[in-house]
Amino acid sequence: MNTIGLVRFAGALLALAICTACGGALQQPQGDMRGAPTTAALSYPYLGARLSPMPRYAMIVPDRRVKSKDFEYVINDYGTYATIFDYPKSVKQVGTVNNVGGQGCTNVSYGYGKKIIWIVAGNDQIEEFKVPDKSIRTLSVGNSFPTSCAMNAGGDLAVGIYDGSTYPGGAVVIFKGASGSGTPYATPLDEEFFDGYDNQGNLFADGFTGYRSGFGLVELPKGSTKFVAIKTSNSVQFPGSVQWDGTYVTVFDQLANALYQYTISGTKATLKGTVTLTGSSDCAQTWIVKGLLYCGDAGNNQGEVFNYPAGGSPVAILTGSFDFPLGVVAAKK
Repeated sequence: MNTIGLVRFAGALLALAICTACGGALQQPQGDMRGAPTTAALSYPYLGARLSPMPRYAMIVPDRRVKSKDFEYVINDYGTYATIFDYPKSVKQVGTVNNVGGQGCTNVSYGYGKKIIWIVAGNDQIEEFKVPDKSIRTLSVGNSFPTSCAMNAGGDLAVGIYDGSTYPGGAVVIFKGASGSGTPYATPLDEEFFDGYDNQGNLFADGFTGYRSGFGLVELPKGSTKFVAIKTSNSVQFPGSVQWDGTYVTVFDQLANALYQYTISGTKATLKGTVTLTGSSDCAQTWIVKGLLYCGDAGNNQGEVFNYPAGGSPVAILTGSFDFPLGVVAAKK
């Protein structure tokens, strides 16, 4: 694997990755095409807004009454590994999936997935695993950098593209039935960071527009072939996870350490609630299950568990081997 590099934006401590091969086969939305200034050419996308590490919290003794068939995956940097846990049975690492890295998803919109997970495993690879760690199959997006994945109730897999040559930055490739070569869709985004389906099968994704000039949220309504821009009623500083929580479409703001709950009507997202996390440094990806939120914390280099929707301080710190966590997902065996 190639060496991972970071570029820090002065004053904001934002980190990003710059791809050397740009362009693509899709017609991009019209708009400001000026590129952001860069200082290095990097091999993998970095989707975090890394902040200074926060003080570590004491480990909380978990509730051991729950069955051990629940597994959580803290997915580390591209080309490394995913760390497996069985919280709340324990907070200690119980396994490893090697040669993966980035983000993860599973076959439910929120909660514990059913027997499988997907991991964005490399610079063009998406890999499916049978829980807890058996590799089943891989998909490819060619010479492009996949950044996110999400599944709908029908088993379709949506993969976001940060940048690349086969597919341009901001595109989303949908694999019908999680197989085949996939169908690409252009979006108003220049860089896609995170995506997620709601309970109606609408697909949402976030990232940056205007080459880092502003946050963008987009939607592919169920049955449509065109993404539309969604305007949020509040300001989001840095793109984070997009996920249905059982009631709302949620967007995590990595800089604010807060999750925003929205109702969507037409092209407007109205803020209905804010869940603030205390003690997290940079939750590059979060995953919501009933009553809990898991965080892959790139800044603190650890996995964290929070009450949801209460937020506040972590109720548990997952302990094990970490290498710059970027993703997190949960599934049942």
